[in-house]
Amino acid sequence: MCIYSQLKAPSSSEVASMIEGVLRHDTQMDVEKQYVDTHGQSEVGFAFCYLLGFALLPRLKNLKKQRLYRPQNGGQYPHLQAILTRPINWEIIEQQYDELIKLTTALRLGTADAESILRRFTKHSAQHPTYKALCELGKALKTIFLCNYLRLESLRREIQDGLQVIENWNSANDFILYGKGGEFTSNRREGQEILMLSLHLLQVSLVYVNTLMIQQVLAEPAWQGRLTGVDLRALSPPKWQHINPYGTLP
Repeated sequence: MCIYSQLKAPSSSEVASMIEGVLRHDTQMDVEKQYVDTHGQSEVGFAFCYLLGFALLPRLKNLKKQRLYRPQNGGQYPHLQAILTRPINWEIIEQQYDELIKLTTALRLGTADAESILRRFTKHSAQHPTYKALCELGKALKTIFLCNYLRLESLRREIQDGLQVIENWNSANDFILYGKGGEFTSNRREGQEILMLSLHLLQVSLVYVNTLMIQQVLAEPAWQGRLTGVDLRALSPPKWQHINPYGTLP
């Protein structure tokens, strides 16, 4: 179910929205991993996620264009020369460590939002030492992720399965918010917020009703002992195929 959503401008950063969603979901859940698509990740995003204590796990559609950064100068990897680039600048990360911690603390405490911080580091501030340190740290972390992503089939499957849950729920949102094709028909912020709150109410109601239905079915003697652990993990309440959104016609 949707536990947090944000009303964002089309030009806003998906990376900033991802970070805010992890930090401001208002539940007791401790997020350890965050699955995103290509647009939900960046080198700065990798750096902030690491400093905030959770793993960023993107599914990259342009994987063949990615490059790995060297930990240091030298040719220790003769078979990877075609995809290797320059070494990481560890010195600037060390020099700007205090500033990185200050920004991370501001994000965690809510004294600054991710959108504002990322907006400070536009292309006009590309030479800002703190921004360069964030990029260098992100490059190192992304290189580690890419190595694990290419090496571990289990990690690729985990990311794919995690994102499929989100894609399935997006389809449910389109089904629930069927009026006007799910588009915002008003440019008034109040109207947009009411629309999103109404969608939240429908989402929670759908998940609650489906959960009760699944519990009732599983409580029947005929199903006792028939489902394995894999079968039970496949059960999910965000289903809508049994719902008629148009009502009953006489």
